[in-house]
Amino acid sequence: MGCLGIYALLSLMAVSAVTLGTVVSVLGYCLLPMVILSGINVVLSLQGLTGFVLTGLAIAWCSLSASKLFVTALFMDHQQPLVAYPCALLYGVFALITIF
Repeated sequence: MGCLGIYALLSLMAVSAVTLGTVVSVLGYCLLPMVILSGINVVLSLQGLTGFVLTGLAIAWCSLSASKLFVTALFMDHQQPLVAYPCALLYGVFALITIF
């Protein structure tokens, strides 16, 4: 559902054509910091302040890298913050699954 939502948003915003495969592959590729975060969760508990800071950094890393790839691939000049916000919401859901 998240990939379809981002696909619909990018289809409305982009000048060039957007494919669902591109959206899914970029979102999946930028999920790597969440995998690292879940690996850290095996060793350390993410319930405290340290976990919240690491989670915030992982969400920021994921959303900024995904939005930068989307903006570059779809020629969306000066629209990175508009793309980064929904990406951060999507990766925030994955972070909540990782923490709890």
